[in-house]
Amino acid sequence: MSTETHTQHTQHTQPAERTQRAHHTTAAAAPTPAAPPRYEIRAIAPDVVSALRVRDDAGEAPRIHVSENGGTPLRCCLGRSEPGERMLLVSYAPLRRWATETGADPGAYNEIGPVFIHPEPCGGWTPDAAAAAGRYPEPMRGERRVLRAYGATGQILGGRLLIEGSADHGESVEEALATWYEDPRVAAVHIRAVEFGCFHAETRRVGEAEAA
Repeated sequence: MSTETHTQHTQHTQPAERTQRAHHTTAAAAPTPAAPPRYEIRAIAPDVVSALRVRDDAGEAPRIHVSENGGTPLRCCLGRSEPGERMLLVSYAPLRRWATETGADPGAYNEIGPVFIHPEPCGGWTPDAAAAAGRYPEPMRGERRVLRAYGATGQILGGRLLIEGSADHGESVEEALATWYEDPRVAAVHIRAVEFGCFHAETRRVGEAEAA
């Protein structure tokens, strides 16, 4: 092929190649629709909250506290208290309540711990579009959290520590939940505070979990 013929061939083919490459680049950059989450986020159910206002899961009467500075996590609505707001401190057994609904037997994992709730009906928590897509409620976030995963029969399957900004444990709550629910044995995951071990929120698998 002569130099002139080669030059003409290159001039004719390069625009087509650029167009083809641009097409492939555009196709690769197209966003992939996000898959729906395998879990749903739950506050303490309103009927359970009503019962806790009378007698908690340790068999004790609730204690009244005042949130002096505000910002206390409230498990009835997954919000935070206002400064000067009255709250009830109660003992709550999340696995026991879950077992009552599902027939699970948590046995020794049937923990009871302190939670704050509103003293009067507050409307509870209604998931918005972000929560329905798997986003954890902003008021319940914190620098240090632990996620505990449970199988369908109530046995614990493991724990996961989250520390905001940490190189080793710095994943988000959503990332950690997505990883847990990739395991088909996981039926529920509880989010708790690290220092005091307080229960913050529950997530449950959408659909049935496999036997552990």
